[in-house]
Amino acid sequence: MTTTPQVRRIEIDGRPATAETLLHPATVNTGHFTAMQIRGGKVRGIGLHLARLDAANRELFGQGIDGDHVRGLIRHVLRDDITDASVRVHVHAPEGAPSLMITVRPPTELPAAMTDRAQALRSVPYQRPFAHIKHLGGFAQARHTELVRRAGFDEALLTGPGGEVSEGAVTNIAFFDGTGIVWPSAPHLSGITMQLLEAALPASGLPTRHAPVTLADLPSYAAAFVTNSWGVSPVRRIDDTAYDIDGALMEKVAGIYAGVPWDTI
Repeated sequence: MTTTPQVRRIEIDGRPATAETLLHPATVNTGHFTAMQIRGGKVRGIGLHLARLDAANRELFGQGIDGDHVRGLIRHVLRDDITDASVRVHVHAPEGAPSLMITVRPPTELPAAMTDRAQALRSVPYQRPFAHIKHLGGFAQARHTELVRRAGFDEALLTGPGGEVSEGAVTNIAFFDGTGIVWPSAPHLSGITMQLLEAALPASGLPTRHAPVTLADLPSYAAAFVTNSWGVSPVRRIDDTAYDIDGALMEKVAGIYAGVPWDTI
């Protein structure tokens, strides 16, 4: 879970990237993106990805993004030879109009066993600016992640004043209080996997809610897990607070996510 596979293909507005067209994305961090795992030419939550791109673009650049256009560009970059992939759709506005850069990497697969994908998190005093946008320029997240990994942890857990937990560096985090799921209410990005689970968990008997969670509260929770486009992973430790891996809980949550329909791009 710590490596970044090489890029297999990059297109900008439906054309192979060149040194000239890469100049703006390489030198300007004003923009936003969404990341997805594609299997068999399908993705979970395509409507949420498209809504994320449209909302962020309206806020940053004052105009929407046509979802059918985005889907067409993704299909074009995948062609007929790539059916499984990690895909990112980056949006810049070099001349005032949205320009979409799509990168294709090999797919990311989590270990099958929950014990093998369990995460150790170290808290850091940082919150992403404009956290509701999946924006570019995540130096602080990357630097904090590098430092906590040197110390033997898997990911940084971002916290604000008073030790209030917001999110992981590249994940959302959820806590199990014995009866339901608690998502931190501090500023955070509502990830696609998080949104899909929030919609599906209550029907399985796991109500969800958003509430303040502080580092001092951590021992009061029975379990925790993180989510992102790769899937769902249990948390085994945050700082000095250890959690048992709740097999029944993780089987239910992972099963619910596995049951989310795949959408054709």
